[in-house]
Amino acid sequence: MRARAFVQFNVRHPTRLRPLSRRQVRAVDRIAMEQYGLPGVVLMENAGRGAAEFILSLLPDDGTAPVVVCCGAGNNGGDGFVIARHLSNAGLPVECAALVPPARLAGDAAIHAQVADRMGIPIRLLDDPHKRAHALTLLPTAAAIVDALLGTGATGDPRPPADEIIHAINSAGCRLVVAVDLPSGLDCDSGRPGSPTVRASHTVTFVAPKQGFDAPSARAYVGVVHVVDIGIPRAVIDAAWSA
Repeated sequence: MRARAFVQFNVRHPTRLRPLSRRQVRAVDRIAMEQYGLPGVVLMENAGRGAAEFILSLLPDDGTAPVVVCCGAGNNGGDGFVIARHLSNAGLPVECAALVPPARLAGDAAIHAQVADRMGIPIRLLDDPHKRAHALTLLPTAAAIVDALLGTGATGDPRPPADEIIHAINSAGCRLVVAVDLPSGLDCDSGRPGSPTVRASHTVTFVAPKQGFDAPSARAYVGVVHVVDIGIPRAVIDAAWSA
C-alpha cells in the first residue's frame, strides 16, 4: 500500500472567494513578488504541492496505472512538473508529457522541470509528431490525466500541437481529468471555451476562482472547482482588485 505523503488539504470552497480576472491574476503575482518578496519559484511550489495533495485524495492507495501530467511551455507547465514530483514522492507511478524539452523552458518552470528530470520521472516529448503519437498512447490507460498545458494568460483557440493534445485528453476515456488553474482552452475572463477545450472532472485553481468559471459556457468544462491557497497574503488579493 502506498504511504500517504500528505494529511492536510488546504482547499477552500470556491464560493467564499471573489473571482479574479486575468489582469488581477497577473497583479497578484506581481504584488506578491515585488512588494512582499515572495519568490515566484516558491509560489509555484506551493501551487503544485497543493494540487498534488488534492489529486492524491482522489486516487486509490493500490493503483498501478500511471498518472500522466501534460505540461505546457509556461508557468502552468511548471506547476505540472511540481505536481509530478510530489505524486512520485508519494509512491505513484507518474509520467510527464511535455510540450517542450525541459532545457527550453525558462524561469521558475525550468527549475521545477529540471528537478523532475533529475529525479528520473519519465518526460515524453510532444514537440515532434512521432514522439507525440507515442506519448499520447499513455492517456487511455492512465489512472488520472493532469492538464497543465495552458494557463490563465492563454487566449483564443489553442494552437498546434496543443489542440491535438487536448483532443487526445478528451477522447481518452479517463474518468479523472484534473485541470490545473483552469481547463486548457477556456478563457479566464469570459469562460468561453476554445476549440478545443479540456473537459475536466475537477479543476484545481489557485488563490481564488477565475472570473470565467461563472459563465454558463464554462460549466461543461471545469467540473468541480477546488481553490488551493498558495500562501499569498490576503492584502495582496485586495490590492490586486484596485491595481
